[in-house]
Amino acid sequence: MKRNLAILGSTGSIGTQALEVVEEHAGLFEVYALTANSQVDLLINQARKFMPEVVVIANEQKYPELKEALEDLPVKVWAGADAIAQVVQAEPIDMVLTAMVGYSGLQPTISAIKAGKAIALANKETLVVAGELITSLAQEYKVPVLPVDSEHSAIFQCLAGEWENRVEKVILTASGGPFRIYTAAELATVTQVQALKHPNWNMGAKVTIDSASMMNKGFEMIEAKWLFGLSPDQIEVLVHPQSIIHSMVQFEDGAVMAQLGIPDMKLPISYAFSYPKRLVSKAPRLDFKVYNQLTFEESDMERFRNLAFAYEAIRQGGNMPCVLNAANEVVVAAFLQDKIGFLQMSEVIEKTMAQATFIKLPQYDDYVATDTEARKIAAGLF
Repeated sequence: MKRNLAILGSTGSIGTQALEVVEEHAGLFEVYALTANSQVDLLINQARKFMPEVVVIANEQKYPELKEALEDLPVKVWAGADAIAQVVQAEPIDMVLTAMVGYSGLQPTISAIKAGKAIALANKETLVVAGELITSLAQEYKVPVLPVDSEHSAIFQCLAGEWENRVEKVILTASGGPFRIYTAAELATVTQVQALKHPNWNMGAKVTIDSASMMNKGFEMIEAKWLFGLSPDQIEVLVHPQSIIHSMVQFEDGAVMAQLGIPDMKLPISYAFSYPKRLVSKAPRLDFKVYNQLTFEESDMERFRNLAFAYEAIRQGGNMPCVLNAANEVVVAAFLQDKIGFLQMSEVIEKTMAQATFIKLPQYDDYVATDTEARKIAAGLF
């Protein structure tokens, strides 16, 4: 039987590649629902190609255009954030790919877990914002959360067959982004055009900026903590410019296992969709005669302060990672609009973390309130 998928964020980088995986393995997967934020033209094309049961556009102003374009198809058309959280509960859905960007992924992920759906997690902010809540809900509803981020998929693959062996630490690899060798003075003058040119990966604008500032790696560290039950001290971030080793696991006997491959997100997407089986892929193979030099560097938390803030936030715990994420979403949006400079993003995040109300044991409503408060604080700092 085919596996029914709901793809949240189908018009983004992960979502479009997920649909390529579905197309390559049409005998295994069926698209039940597609959702997008505002890219209505692409969503229309996807709906016509994959014929899902439901499509949802988060931006309600785009609803009339979407509805009219799909009138000739037997496809339900919904709109709004609540509709996204509702569609994931549909009985035929087997797995929900959460590829939405940022805080917006939290509510539908919770809704999907409570409906007993397997989660293919590409929205790292969900675990950054409310990792304790998400992991406890997944345990309560006995729902698997399968990582789609290349680094966490790598760790997951290294742990296959090793679940009973104690992990000493995991090593998250980072490309270092486009500014890996920039001085602090050079970082002060970089532009969004420069920051959007990632050396190895093709990602959406927000994730690309996070990669350039190393916040993305900070978020991945927090995500790894919750996915694999680790302490921050067990997670090392190591710069690996070639992006061939996607991450490593060191066991208590000193053995290190690594997962390697060319930078291609379709591999971790397909692994999450088909786990524990692997699917045949036509992707180019890793040729060690081409990639014959792999190098590593210590991550620099003085030049890239966002990574240090992430460690600080998760060590403090409570709602502080939620504050971190909210402030980051505000400053990245401002940077992309040329309202603040590259280094100013870190300054605003630091001040927001200092000013926001700290809650040691937050509930869902506390996360919502924290997100609102932190965004307001951050927006008032530039």
